[in-house]
Amino acid sequence: MAAIKQDDFIQSVADAFQFISYYHPLDYIQALGKAYEREQSPAAKDAIAQILTNSRMCAEGHRPICQDTGIAVVFLKIGMNARWDATMSVQDMVNEGVRRAYNHPDNKLRASVLLDPAGARRNSKDNTPAVVHYEIVPGDHVEVICAAKGGGSENKSKMVMLNPSDSIVDWVLKTVPTMGAGWCPPGILGIGIGGTPEKAMLLAKESLMAPVDIQELIARGPSSRVEELRLELYEKVNALGIGAQGLGGLTTVLDVKIMDYPTHAASLPVAMIPNCAATRHVHFHLDGSGPARLEPPKLEDWPQVTWQADTNVATRVNLDTLTPAEVASWKPGQVLLLNGRMLTGRDAAHKRIQDMLAKGEKLPVDFTNRVIYYVGPVDPVRDEVVGPAGPTTATRMDKFTEMMLAQTGLISMVGKAERGPVAIEAIKKHKSAYLMAVGGAAYLVAKAIKAAKVVGFADLGMEAIYEFDVKDMPVTVAVDANGTSVHQTGPHEWAVKIGKIPVAKH
Repeated sequence: MAAIKQDDFIQSVADAFQFISYYHPLDYIQALGKAYEREQSPAAKDAIAQILTNSRMCAEGHRPICQDTGIAVVFLKIGMNARWDATMSVQDMVNEGVRRAYNHPDNKLRASVLLDPAGARRNSKDNTPAVVHYEIVPGDHVEVICAAKGGGSENKSKMVMLNPSDSIVDWVLKTVPTMGAGWCPPGILGIGIGGTPEKAMLLAKESLMAPVDIQELIARGPSSRVEELRLELYEKVNALGIGAQGLGGLTTVLDVKIMDYPTHAASLPVAMIPNCAATRHVHFHLDGSGPARLEPPKLEDWPQVTWQADTNVATRVNLDTLTPAEVASWKPGQVLLLNGRMLTGRDAAHKRIQDMLAKGEKLPVDFTNRVIYYVGPVDPVRDEVVGPAGPTTATRMDKFTEMMLAQTGLISMVGKAERGPVAIEAIKKHKSAYLMAVGGAAYLVAKAIKAAKVVGFADLGMEAIYEFDVKDMPVTVAVDANGTSVHQTGPHEWAVKIGKIPVAKH
């Protein structure tokens, strides 16, 4: 066979990471479309509509589905008879492909990989190095899977060493609710069973690379214990009522994937890794005949769902005249359309604010009667004001919430998913409110941002403090001034409702 050329391999990896930044796998997006049709929860249906609309916008505009363009993960199955025409190592070739993809001038992707993770946590600036998994198999070609895994879903990964007699189903059903909504459901659960602890984790991750096919499995019926387990978990996890973005609804997972491996008689390793609403992966083969040719999906195959701001349902809010009294009047689940100027900030900015306040130093911006948006946007290209700018997981800012509300004059916050008890107590104490934006709708949100400028901590890059001028940015009141959280009330309400809905037997 012809040798696999270094430039072909690098170009294929680069093309793949660009491709998955703006194209959802068609199987995922069509499954989400079916979930939209079935959904009965208005809040969940609205969230899914935003995700579907965002997906089509990204496919049309070739811009990232999510502001978190992920850590690069590559699975390689290398044929034992394959030959390489290369001077670089395979890892270095993968890294070069990632570097080219993430610094592509027409669609620059957010670099999130930090070197020295337990120390300086310095951004590598090009999202390298990638995480590469190798398998040597029979044959003379190379099979490649490129995936981009966002931090919100990766952070919800779980692993346990069960006793051999323990129930895997019980562990999953106990664990999924503890994951909150920071992994951006509806998504896919990948489960690895057996082997050793690290093998179970790898199985869970690899299982997520398979197509969404649970409906076909339901139609034909299971033919193995693993397939029976997939069906049981699919039904029971959705019966938890967590729903889209954790707001309560019929669909929490679009599929459950399972891979297993023989294990020790005394052991039952089980790992679970979720894939979020920004599910991103692509598969291709290289045989020496040139770089991979990735076939774009057809836009007409996208579900015909278009989200638009509905002023009959939503309340317009002027951020420039917002008062604490107005914030305290908002109700749980109320849909707002934000207009005017808001500040941004996430982990690094909050930590620096904390340090400056402790030293009595003046902050670079005045937070009095302002709203902060937890976001790290993608750099803009062409005529964009800002790149995709969806919310980051709000619970990471929980430990800073009391400080921000008590010492800076801040009156409200916008982020992704639920807040924990520490933050909710602070919100209740200060009669503040927490607003939730939809994770997985980053490009849609960015279209609501009409101006953007850095106003503090410019050295932090995407974690700097920006000031955004927004028009009709959609959010939901997720925690009100009384401490009521829709991420607690919504799933409970829908779990009860689902328990009363007859479920078709397989």
